[in-house]
Amino acid sequence: MRREAVAAGDQSYGAVVVRDGEIIGWGPSRVVVDRNSNAHAERVAIWDALNKGGSPGLAGAVLYSTSRACPVCKAAAARAGISRMYWGAKGAVAGTPKG
Repeated sequence: MRREAVAAGDQSYGAVVVRDGEIIGWGPSRVVVDRNSNAHAERVAIWDALNKGGSPGLAGAVLYSTSRACPVCKAAAARAGISRMYWGAKGAVAGTPKG
């Protein structure tokens, strides 16, 4: 997702949402391309998973991101029901998101 964001001319951030070992949502940063300051990779991945999932939440899902999520992205993850978050190339544990 990070490479896709850069290739599109955006910031170098990417994220995926995984549940039961499968990617259910993905998101390259869309802040620059969409001219939308809310389109952080984490929120794009959450929106994608929610739109595809057919359920109102993402209980049991894990969010993997290229960088530590900002406070607004953490709150979005918490509201969506994300269970755990990891960031960076080494998968640093970001824990359970707080809203």
